[in-house]
Amino acid sequence: MTLPPERRMTFSIGQDADLTAINLVERPFGVDFLLSEHNGKPIPVTLGVPGRHNVSNALAAIGAARAAGVPLGEAVRAIAGFTGLRRRMELVGEANGIAVIDDFGHNPDKIAATLDTLHVFPGRLLILFQPHGYGPLKVMRRELVGTLALKLGVEDLLVLPDPVYMGGTVSREVTSADIAADVAAIGRNTLHIPAREAAAAHLVAQAKPGDRIVVMGARDDTLTQLAADMLRMIAKNGGNHAQA
Repeated sequence: MTLPPERRMTFSIGQDADLTAINLVERPFGVDFLLSEHNGKPIPVTLGVPGRHNVSNALAAIGAARAAGVPLGEAVRAIAGFTGLRRRMELVGEANGIAVIDDFGHNPDKIAATLDTLHVFPGRLLILFQPHGYGPLKVMRRELVGTLALKLGVEDLLVLPDPVYMGGTVSREVTSADIAADVAAIGRNTLHIPAREAAAAHLVAQAKPGDRIVVMGARDDTLTQLAADMLRMIAKNGGNHAQA
């Protein structure tokens, strides 16, 4: 069904549109901006989720609400109450100057959005990325390697444990070791550590104040528990990290 012109809404960041976001101020776990509708007087919007991609998501949601007849102010107040999805750039906690973040990123687009958002702010990223299966690795190998090579910072460290395995017969044509080797060959700090617990322990041992540890992956709900365990390890070993 095609909407009539009076119910269509366009949106943009910084460009003329029905809804335009300007003056973005990004925070580690949120973003503020001014919103103008039809070039009218801008009103402030505060989001409880970070990143330019979430500004675009918010504009789309506000546009849908406006097309449905919701007043602009009411739509803005509603979007301000959105605190994000579980495991999407979720701050687990911070100890001894090291933040631990739990993230659902598992494909090139999601990983790129997460890394772009985190790199707006200073600090090295120590990333544990558990692929969500051998099949996905085979399908998205080229795109995944290209994204990681482009989006990882020169000081970042990426560690890949073996993929999630749910049992049964699985083709293992492409493994975490292959991805790690591909990314390392392009010049990014990347390791394959097969056991997930060993990979986590390695990142905790490398972490220094100002670093951010990011646990990434899908299909395994225990990744959230792993992130919490890493935070406890950091707090327990705080004296060592403070001297690093």
